[in-house]
Order: sequence, then structure tokens, then C-alpha cells
Amino acid sequence: MSRAIKNKFSSAIQEIIVHTGQHYDPQMSAVFFDELQIPKPDYNLNVGSGKHGAQTAKMIEGIEDILEQEKPDYLIIYGDTNSTLAAAVAASKMKTPIVHIEAGLRSFNKRMPEEINRILSDHVATYLFPPTETGFINLINEGFKAGTQPPYTADNPGIFNVGDVMYDNTLFFSAVAERNTTILAKYDLAADGYVLATLHRNANTDDPSRLNALFWAFQRLVDRFATRIVLPLHPRTVKQMELLLDATLLQTVRNHPQILLLPPVSFLEMIQLEKNANLILTDSGGVQKEAYFLNKPCIILRSETEWVEIVESGAALLCDADENRIFQAYEYFEKKTPVVYQKMYGDGHAAEKMLEILLEGLSFNEASV
Repeated sequence: MSRAIKNKFSSAIQEIIVHTGQHYDPQMSAVFFDELQIPKPDYNLNVGSGKHGAQTAKMIEGIEDILEQEKPDYLIIYGDTNSTLAAAVAASKMKTPIVHIEAGLRSFNKRMPEEINRILSDHVATYLFPPTETGFINLINEGFKAGTQPPYTADNPGIFNVGDVMYDNTLFFSAVAERNTTILAKYDLAADGYVLATLHRNANTDDPSRLNALFWAFQRLVDRFATRIVLPLHPRTVKQMELLLDATLLQTVRNHPQILLLPPVSFLEMIQLEKNANLILTDSGGVQKEAYFLNKPCIILRSETEWVEIVESGAALLCDADENRIFQAYEYFEKKTPVVYQKMYGDGHAAEKMLEILLEGLSFNEASV
């Protein structure tokens, strides 16, 4: 969105960026602003880590003050984080129209904090941009109406499926990553010579039985299939490994020659790792999509996913924290079972289309005053 504003809408749109500080580690924050060419934030709330309630409350307070000062025409929120929910609550109280990008996604598992965040955010939004037809249908099933006419409000929201901004980004940055990263050479990784894994969701990292099951599966996978696993680790996952993993397993994983544990990688490094992996294992919704964008088979380490189209297409398999299912999925993809990667996420210009819709909304409101 920032890139589209800069390249095509700079004379019509002023962007004010608020960094909540939910991600505060430099490797999980500052590096992304640099690599994605995002302008420096106008505000940083520096909320840091903490319990969901305390963290969200700090963000609501800070965002409310900013909305009061800036009085924006719209507040854009993304995805399903605590930052998303906090911004939605603050803006809804301040009567600031909310634009929710990645609306309509549902895992249908309300034990996930992200599911609560995305549902509540959708239901106070004025503009909703589901990235897929499934997201659009989910909203209709929850009582939203298709084809509403302006002026759009929280009581008469507009729903528009114009594609996925993550697909825009992957197309743009996959070429940039090729030129500007050296992570493959740094760790002596060959194209299609490894499996990429990511693990960070609370349901996996905070449950001792699931965390141990997944790492046992990783260890046995490399032993059984003579492959190599590359695993960039979220700082919180490292902490939970030390607290919850069986001591012998932890030692084995740390010292195994075919398991490469990495510190957090940058966005461009992650794209490069994804592009060159032969298969991806993940509990991340974003990584599931990037795997699909880059034509990589994916094993999902959850029992459900918001990105049901990927599973329905045969490009991904739901395996949960089940070692046998993970092995079966690996064997399925290792046989080079044909997968058709259809174009389900737009044409790479979703951000531009979203901004055009928002500008049209402002023009309509001004004309009707």
C-alpha cells in the first residue's frame, strides 16, 4: 500500500504510519521497514511484549490519542494481530472509518486469538477487502451484504474482492530478493536442496506435547528422508524450546547436522529461502500463501487454516502436530504429485485498486455534503 501511494497516489493521499511496537526485536521490526522500503513511522507506541489484554490496552490508548490529533479520513488495518484489534476498537469509538485488509478470513477456531481479532475487526469496519472469494463468502454468511452502495459506513459497509496485497508484494520482492540477499551462500544452501520450516503460533509453542511432537517429527523427517531442514526461529519459539522441549530432544535438534536453526531472518531472506526450498512446513498463514505464490508445496502444522483454497487446490496438506501425517504428506509431495497453482489472489495490483476505491468513497462523501 505504501509503495502504491508513493508511485501512483502521492498527490492525492497522505499516509501516516503508526508502529505499535508489538514487534520490537530489531530483526522482527526495523529490518522490515528497511527492506520493504516502508517510510519511517510517524508514530511508534513502543508497547513491547506482555499479556494480550495489557498489550492491546496500551495500543488502544496510544492509537486513540493519534486519531484525536490527526483526524484521518480512514484508518487502515491489516490481518489479525493484536495491533489490528486495538486499532479497530480505538477507531470504532472515535467514529473513524476502518479499512480492513485481509477481511473475511476464518479458521472457525475461536481458541485462536487471531480468529477473535479478525472477526471483531471485520464487524466494525467500513471497507472490507477479502483477499479471496472464500473470504468474501464468509462475510456474506455472517450477514454482510454484497453490492451495497455508498456512502459506506460501519452499518452499510462495502465489501470488495480485488486481490491480495501479499501477492503484490511477493511478485515485487521476489526479484529484489534475488539481487539483494546472500543467505543461500551464507549457509551453503543449494536450490531445491532443503526443506524450510517455520513455527511460531501459540497453540504449537505453548503446548509441551505439541512442541515436542513437532520437533520429534522434524528430527525423524531428516533422518528418514535424508533431507535437510532450515528453521528460522522466532525469539519466542527459542524461549519456549528451552522451557518445554525434552532435554535430549533439544540437544539433538541443536546438534543435528541436517537441522539448521537460524536466528530471525529478514523479509527478503525469507522470500529467498521460500523460493529455493523444495517444500515448506509452517504454522504461519502468511508463509502458507507465500509458498503458494512461489509454487511450493506446503505442509501445514495446524488442524485448520484460513487459506482453504490452498488445501482444496492440493498445493497444501493439513497435518497438525501429527508425525505420521507429516511423513505421509512429505511422501505425497516427494512423489512429485502434480499441483496446479491457479491465480486466486488477483493480478498483482490489489493495492492500487483498493486505494482507488477509497478515493472514490471520499469523492462521493464530499459530493453528497
